[in-house]
Amino acid sequence: MDSVASEQRQTLHSTADNGLKIVVVGGFGVGKTTLVRSVSEIRPLNTEETMTQAGEHIDDTVGVATKTATTVAFDFGRISLDARNVLYLFGAPGQERFWFLWDRLFSGTLGAVVLVDTRRLADSWYAVDRLEHHGTPFVVACNDFGGPAHTPAQIREALDLADGVPLVFCDARSRESSKQVLISLVEHLQTLAPLDPQPIPEPTP
Repeated sequence: MDSVASEQRQTLHSTADNGLKIVVVGGFGVGKTTLVRSVSEIRPLNTEETMTQAGEHIDDTVGVATKTATTVAFDFGRISLDARNVLYLFGAPGQERFWFLWDRLFSGTLGAVVLVDTRRLADSWYAVDRLEHHGTPFVVACNDFGGPAHTPAQIREALDLADGVPLVFCDARSRESSKQVLISLVEHLQTLAPLDPQPIPEPTP
């Protein structure tokens, strides 16, 4: 097992010159772990723990009463963009008691995805606020939970989004849908960056 792990580390190191970091943030139970899992080319590292009765009076489980596990540190996934560039995905924990970890996760981040459950838009206010505070570019992705339909204008107003922040809709369970979210972020980053002869590669199928 140790030799296999060592071989994998050497392979990953030798095939990538540039590591690009993206963070997926949002409220509790919006699908951050699911999104990272759906697009990662490796088996994602996650720190999910079983939810217990002890947390019932700490975490707000309104709208996610069937959730049985939760991220307590972060999720980690990897996507090869091309032979020289690798995208590292970090999924942040959603509960308020773990928000202190977010500022560290934002360090060195190229950009972020704010994943939103439109049934609980208020749960995403903190994520938007912290990213704006850090000056981190981001896109907002509305994960489909089958709740009441909202127009993009209504969602923008509820989250007080600036006109330049892209808003997309997705199904975090779908690899293709999640990949399109990341592509929208990369395209957004390219519009913000000065002219560069080596633009950020987009995730490949």
